[in-house]
Amino acid sequence: MDTRYEIIIFWSKEDQAYIAEVPELPGCMADGDTYQQALSSAEQIIQEWIETAHELGRSIPEPKGRLAYA
Repeated sequence: MDTRYEIIIFWSKEDQAYIAEVPELPGCMADGDTYQQALSSAEQIIQEWIETAHELGRSIPEPKGRLAYA
């Protein structure tokens, strides 16, 4: 499993859940009742995102590591 992608986790008051986003993989996000559940779900979703991209013949971005935000 490739977990070198940056995962951003935050609490969503609206959803009442932790949200995990993977900015380098468009549309790749997960949630969980706890921080750890959101992280675990994100790791699974990253793998599924990559597998689906392979199946559809889409390019898969190389992980850049930590991204800089202003």
